[in-house]
Amino acid sequence: MERGLPHGRARVRQAHEEEMSLPPDAGPNAAHLDPHDDTAAQRFIAANTRVLAPPLVPEIRLHLAEESLPIWQKTEEELGEMNVPPPYWAFAWAGGQALARYLLDNPAFVAGKSVVDLGSGSGLTAIAARLAGAASVLAADIDTLALAAARANARLNGVAIDTTASDLLASPPRAAHVVLVGDLFYERELADRVTAYIAKAAASGALVLIGDPKRSYFPAGRFTLAAEYQVSVTRELEDAEIKRTSVWRA
Repeated sequence: MERGLPHGRARVRQAHEEEMSLPPDAGPNAAHLDPHDDTAAQRFIAANTRVLAPPLVPEIRLHLAEESLPIWQKTEEELGEMNVPPPYWAFAWAGGQALARYLLDNPAFVAGKSVVDLGSGSGLTAIAARLAGAASVLAADIDTLALAAARANARLNGVAIDTTASDLLASPPRAAHVVLVGDLFYERELADRVTAYIAKAAASGALVLIGDPKRSYFPAGRFTLAAEYQVSVTRELEDAEIKRTSVWRA
């Protein structure tokens, strides 16, 4: 992911690969977490995160990890598996923060409307859409643990969201007034699929809002700039403490 770049979501994966030289305990009691068991997933999330407010959207509280490697290692240990996807849901990425800020400051874009949040992760932008008055929000992520986190975070903020583990990028866009895309251009294949989905959703009449700090595979020149933000992030995950991040419309 983000090959050639020493920061962003690729940085999390690279650091993990460098740190992990031994597999998790393979004993009979090694696996404790079934990500499809919502109760177990909620317990894992609560035990391995803190409730924090992202810097750009202090109105919203999320279950977040303060470091990337410990929670990733713990996830592998609890699942009894190696090479599990990074726990992207445990961090408030720059693109998601910018998009959430934009929705809270411009509620008319989603108020009373149906919203689909692609690659929802922590559920930050889905929650922001509901707080801004969206009639319904579908948070989509193929990581079932991320969806458990999104539901937990929604409850923290007193809103209700729907979730799906279906790969929405594999099908024609679902009917929705608004599609949200927060920080999904970090891997070439994924970026290509997301770009194609955006084009189809926009062609069907949906407003597509994208939050991104111009990751490696962001399709420059395709979208209309709507707003810019300076987002505070952690140097563990990014190449700077402040990440210039934009919101775009398609």
